[in-house]
Amino acid sequence: MLTQVEKGQAFRTLHQRDRAFIIPNPWDVGTARLLAHLGFEALATTSAGYAFSVGQRDNTVDRPEMMAHVSAIASAADLPVSADLENGYGDTPEIVAETIRLAAAAGLVGGSIEDATGLPDHPIYEQEHAVERVRAAAEVVRSLPFAFTLTGRAENYLHGRSDLRDTIERLQAYQEAGADVLYAPGLTTKTDIATVVRSVDRPVNVIMGLQAVHLSVSELSTIGVRRISVGSALCRAALGAFLRAAREMRESGTFAFAEEAVSYRDITAMFTAGGHADKN
Repeated sequence: MLTQVEKGQAFRTLHQRDRAFIIPNPWDVGTARLLAHLGFEALATTSAGYAFSVGQRDNTVDRPEMMAHVSAIASAADLPVSADLENGYGDTPEIVAETIRLAAAAGLVGGSIEDATGLPDHPIYEQEHAVERVRAAAEVVRSLPFAFTLTGRAENYLHGRSDLRDTIERLQAYQEAGADVLYAPGLTTKTDIATVVRSVDRPVNVIMGLQAVHLSVSELSTIGVRRISVGSALCRAALGAFLRAAREMRESGTFAFAEEAVSYRDITAMFTAGGHADKN
């Protein structure tokens, strides 16, 4: 098993390659282990995916429950794990700093802090305050005895503020405040993504499965992206299959969905090191 020091360095090294890597987003221990079984090199949590799995909306899970969740994901597989830490679970830099300390104690080697307030009438923090929050997180990160990769998130596009200039200015400010990776979810064009990458001096994360554009790893690598996540898309894909199956049973009284289900044998084998299932 890798130590937290080894995981932190391994995660940092992934961002130094000359190509992008995919960091998929499990929403529970089982999906984390399946992704590790398939050979992914690192994992990222999804606040929305976890919230959906416990029957809640995104941004309604409190910090203690989320810390328990990310700790479980970090322990589920021998891989580096970065967490979606939402807005740090509070407005002040001091609360954000404490969230980073708790995240490190939970076994994580990375985490993101976003600049969304959670308030519908004022969805994005003023830039100066947002920078103070990232700086407080970075100060904690630099005090840790292992490499913790801090991601600064500019949330404009997820809240109807399609302002590329302001988004870039924010990402540049978060870079100066100490963020190791930069991320502006919701960008919808290859051109905008490339402009962001050219405008900063840190690795850039993009999300696929959210915005209208769907670019390949090769295409994203070519324009300089270094990390690709999928947010809640895997969870929503699974829930989509579940809902289609449930509606088929309820509305048609048929069970054709089972033909596309993974076999009992295969899924059991994935959870059994070197073992094989006996049932079909």
